[in-house]
Amino acid sequence: MTTLVAIASAARKREEEAGPPASARRRFTFHGNLSATRHGWLRLTPAYSVHFVRELLAGAGRQSGAVLDPFCGTGTTLLCAAELGLDAATIDLNPFLVWLARAKTARYGAGVIDEASALVSRMASAARARSGPALVPDIHRIDRWWSPSAASALGRAAHVLREREGIGEGAVNLARVTLCRALIECASVSFGHQSMSFRRGDGERRHGAAAVATALESAFESLSGSAGTGLGRGSRRVVLGDSRDVAGALSRHAARYGAVVTSPPYSNRMSYIRELRPYMYWLGYLTDRKDAGELDWRAIGGTWGSATSRLGKWRPAGEPIPFDGFDTIVRKISEREPILGSYVHRYFEDMRAHVRSLPAVLGPGAEIHYVVGNSKFYDVVLPAEQVFAALFAEAGFRGARVTELRKRTSKKELFEYLVTATWPG
Repeated sequence: MTTLVAIASAARKREEEAGPPASARRRFTFHGNLSATRHGWLRLTPAYSVHFVRELLAGAGRQSGAVLDPFCGTGTTLLCAAELGLDAATIDLNPFLVWLARAKTARYGAGVIDEASALVSRMASAARARSGPALVPDIHRIDRWWSPSAASALGRAAHVLREREGIGEGAVNLARVTLCRALIECASVSFGHQSMSFRRGDGERRHGAAAVATALESAFESLSGSAGTGLGRGSRRVVLGDSRDVAGALSRHAARYGAVVTSPPYSNRMSYIRELRPYMYWLGYLTDRKDAGELDWRAIGGTWGSATSRLGKWRPAGEPIPFDGFDTIVRKISEREPILGSYVHRYFEDMRAHVRSLPAVLGPGAEIHYVVGNSKFYDVVLPAEQVFAALFAEAGFRGARVTELRKRTSKKELFEYLVTATWPG
């Protein structure tokens, strides 16, 4: 653990010496992933940086054996481990994220890439055709996302993708990533804030049928080069499961992991389902808002859609969270908004279940490394990093330590931290 804490401290020192806050954003956030690699295939606002994950894995992974990421996200840790040739596994409750992680860490030969190129060409031709069968999902207020002609063009491309008879899984996956890239390129959305937001449409010139076809072609050109790059020989497992019970999720993949490198959902009501819903609807992982709300309720930290109303009926299990002042924090938040107080309480009850389930899959001396952020509700600051450290200590981990990584670009009190600890075994 000392090595990794030193890495984080050294990284923080370098950023302070570098000066501009933008450099810290590049090292510790998704801004550092926007390059011609597999890490840049698909954007998700809350994703964390490949550069920092590589530093952590370089400091521990090779000496510690298999790496575990119990909160998969876009698969950053898994892909970094694959590039380094490390054995790794990851877990997620969201089937779309499970698919994406598998697609990003698969091997693609020249024949597969050529097959995908031909499929994407047919999708682009269908988009330009301006007529023909289309597969457009039932998204609420779809007109806020895409102009009518863009939605129809995307639907024609999606229909070609759905009807791809005789095409291998690898080629289909590359075409699906291409469609996802084009969806966002042609949507009236902005990534200028913490979460994805709508912006005013830019007209048919940028978001019409021709623009969709061009977006498909350019997206595939961008990702096809990195698809052909080689990965290390390490094993890669992506498991659809619930990280409240890590051992149960990994039951068919028994192993003793030597390192955990992850960034769980922050306790700030950021909903992955909300951020991912355009991809999930177009690829068929969601069909209506009820499904979206149900999946978000099952996820840790989800409060989108019907999950919000269900929080109003939720009650704590009764066992106190082992952090001095936690009940006071929840009470102060609840005085302003009871549902938010319940959200914070439920989030850490879920995280405690997760932490308690970890030791069953860890080897002696395993190190855990959690990138987390604190939160603020009204005038109440929630020191999530300290609560995580307390949860690790309660579960029997030793040497829990918090290292500040960066100042986040939202409220002035908000920071990102690395929480580390060791399982004695």
